[in-house]
Amino acid sequence: MSELFHILTIPFLLAMFLAINMGGSGTSPSFSAAYGSDVIKRTFIPGLFGIMVLAGALIAGKEVSLTLGKGLLDQSFFTPLNTSVILFAIGLSLLIANLIGVPQSTSQSTVLAIAGAATALEGLNTKKLFYEIIPTWIFLPVISFIITFFLSKWFFPLLNNKLPKNNHSTLNKQKTLKCLLILSSLYVAFSIGANNVANAAAPIASLTANEIGNAGNQNFLPIIILSVLLVAPCFAIGSSLLGHKVTQTTGKEIVNINPFYATIIAMVVASLLLLASVTKGIPTSLVQLNGAAFIALSISKNGLKNTFSNKIVKRFFTVWGIAPAFSYILTFTMITLLK
Repeated sequence: MSELFHILTIPFLLAMFLAINMGGSGTSPSFSAAYGSDVIKRTFIPGLFGIMVLAGALIAGKEVSLTLGKGLLDQSFFTPLNTSVILFAIGLSLLIANLIGVPQSTSQSTVLAIAGAATALEGLNTKKLFYEIIPTWIFLPVISFIITFFLSKWFFPLLNNKLPKNNHSTLNKQKTLKCLLILSSLYVAFSIGANNVANAAAPIASLTANEIGNAGNQNFLPIIILSVLLVAPCFAIGSSLLGHKVTQTTGKEIVNINPFYATIIAMVVASLLLLASVTKGIPTSLVQLNGAAFIALSISKNGLKNTFSNKIVKRFFTVWGIAPAFSYILTFTMITLLK
């Protein structure tokens, strides 16, 4: 037991480090709308975020955990060394993105880190990656953009005269709207738990099952649940330490938004993510779904040229492209050198 504890210590610490970074990144798509509309205090966000992430992971996170724990790379390849390299690469790429202040896709970094390891180990499930996961990454942000653009261009203007103005004194009188916006933020956090906790929990669950042996392989689901219970609370820690900067970026620096519109956007992107989680178990980027929606809203309000000349939008696309590629290259290189 002591030997097993020492074998698992470094990978588990790296998983917790990753979860802290995911908490910082995931806070933005959950609470940027509510925070940007001044309906929730910054100090309340980490606790609420952590609770809903845990609930989402336990209730709706099974399929994504199986995809990341077995679907891309056979469970037997999750040795202490390979698992540590994968988690280190993901955590480092997300930490850099958080320090820059750009919410980054934990799912894309995780998938490509595992793919990098799988390529080096000659065990990559190319069908799962190229025919299921990557098409979903392309399709869902486009859907998020189209839905939001349609709503903001043709539906929201019909309601302009019926909605309260987006200022603190007016919004304080709209209790129903405030509650709806907060509930939508909690729903987004639940969706993040269903999809993103597996990024840290699934690799260490596969590693633990391997180290235990046949009994672990036959009881993989309980091991995933225990792994979730370990890493999910770290999301709240990350939200508290790192979440404010990325929440400020998305909530207040792309486009000013009416809280009602923010509620609709949050519900759209969270529903798309939850659909991907429970149907196919596809690790999907909520920050990109959320970013696509905010960009659509900005285009409808400020025009295409002004939106894409925004330095924050440019930074988003740059980091979104570089960080997953960095995870892939780093894991492939390290495992190739160390195996």
